[in-house]
Amino acid sequence: MVSMNNTKNHGRGQAGFTLLELMVVIFIIALAAAIVLPRLPEPESTRLKSSARNLASGLRFLNDQAIITKKVYRLHLHLGENTTRITELSPSGEELQPGDQFMGRRLIEEGIDIEDVNLPTLGVVTEGEVIVPFGPGGVADGVTIHLKGGEKHYTVTANPSGGKVTVQDGYQEVSS
Repeated sequence: MVSMNNTKNHGRGQAGFTLLELMVVIFIIALAAAIVLPRLPEPESTRLKSSARNLASGLRFLNDQAIITKKVYRLHLHLGENTTRITELSPSGEELQPGDQFMGRRLIEEGIDIEDVNLPTLGVVTEGEVIVPFGPGGVADGVTIHLKGGEKHYTVTANPSGGKVTVQDGYQEVSS
């Protein structure tokens, strides 16, 4: 006859993991984390890239709206506050808030700086407010906007001919 105590003791000895097995699993997890974590994008660089893309889509949209509606719009870039605002110019010259919801959204995320704006008529502006006009023909002079987040830069350029807007990684100099 087999005793119950013998069966219980035999089962207890095989349950669980050995210290060596646990150390191997922890080592594998640590190794995977060491490989993956440095490749994940930093939150600041993600916000910078998102802001550059939002600004570019805003410039394209403004350009298209100005051409389609034959109205004059203005993009106000506040360099000290790092904010943007879009207005529509009435026939009497008064600046109005556009009715389109897209034009009221935030183009540049919190913590991202507008480092400078380059317009052919003004040159490079590093402080204050810059107004970029969009007339019935689209953006007349072209504009280059440099965004900065931490140590990274993105360059957003709107060209007057055809209204093409480009986003480039880094601080790109503009040829006049």
